[in-house]
Amino acid sequence: MSEMKEMIVNVVEKIFKDKVDKEKVDVVEEGKWAEDVWQVLQDNEMLAVAVSEENGGAGGDLDDLLNLYRLIGKYAVPIPFVETTFANVLLEKTGLNVTQEKATYAVEEQLNVSIDNGTVSGTIVNVPWARYVDELVVVAAGTSGLELVQVSLKDAAISPNMNLACEPRDTVTLVHAPVQQQTKITNEQLEYFIALESAAKSAAMSGAIDKAYELTVRYTKEREQFGRPIHRFQLVQQHLANLAGEAVITSSAIDNMIASIAQKCLQNEVAYTRIRIEEAAKIVAASAHQVHAAIGVTHEHSLHQYTRRLWSWREEGAGEAYWTKQLANRLMEVEDDSLWGYLTRTEKVFQL
Repeated sequence: MSEMKEMIVNVVEKIFKDKVDKEKVDVVEEGKWAEDVWQVLQDNEMLAVAVSEENGGAGGDLDDLLNLYRLIGKYAVPIPFVETTFANVLLEKTGLNVTQEKATYAVEEQLNVSIDNGTVSGTIVNVPWARYVDELVVVAAGTSGLELVQVSLKDAAISPNMNLACEPRDTVTLVHAPVQQQTKITNEQLEYFIALESAAKSAAMSGAIDKAYELTVRYTKEREQFGRPIHRFQLVQQHLANLAGEAVITSSAIDNMIASIAQKCLQNEVAYTRIRIEEAAKIVAASAHQVHAAIGVTHEHSLHQYTRRLWSWREEGAGEAYWTKQLANRLMEVEDDSLWGYLTRTEKVFQL
């Protein structure tokens, strides 16, 4: 990470430390969101970190953005930061104008959305933060292939829903909604966007894993049993060792994935990382709750804020099942004598 990137991450983490506590995270369960935190990020121009200078941004890159996504997961920040910034990544990478409004996105292989004569129709489920934002960037099927389109959610019917962590995951219905911007995209571009979205979710999950580990270490030092802190008991130490190992593995996997994305040498790094992080999420959630016992699931404690997000996020976007199938298909096409070379080589892909 460069000095500038480290500074950006430090500034945002300081904001989250000052502004985001358990009570702030709880507001999402009350049907609200942390608008004051959003405003601070906007005032510090952090929403445009990865937007090019030509489009009025800071000129950062995906490396900057994915490291900020880790902090969103680490502090469970209840704002549509990932959604808005990622929507702008999609717009800018396809040559469209970035939006200055709050936005969300829908990028999947099988979306029931079509575009015809400048309007979009279809129903999209589990759209993050739809009820609170202004714009939607979505992949639609046109008469001549795939298109990336931007529409106003003022022209949509929104049915509120939520995931296990009580984050907004709404159903958006579009009926001949006017298109604000559109451009044709290739299947390769769609695959790239799916990979980036999966990388974004993996980065956020990594942050939640780090926080679950930190909370568990702190609890074992504070909680006493039989006259001594519980971290001195062998079984608790075993759980802590498992948690520490998973935290280090996921952090290293994310670092490697981000470096590969920055160098456009993706190969299968996103797939490997997402599969491993989903495995880590199971282990971390189980061990953390074992150590905390019943208190970890009570509303008064914050552990469940992170483990519920881990359980929710691993079900969203292109997850383990998708990437396992992709890897299997790719491996089936590799000749026997070149398997090791395939697994270890790097090559530039997705030159957009």
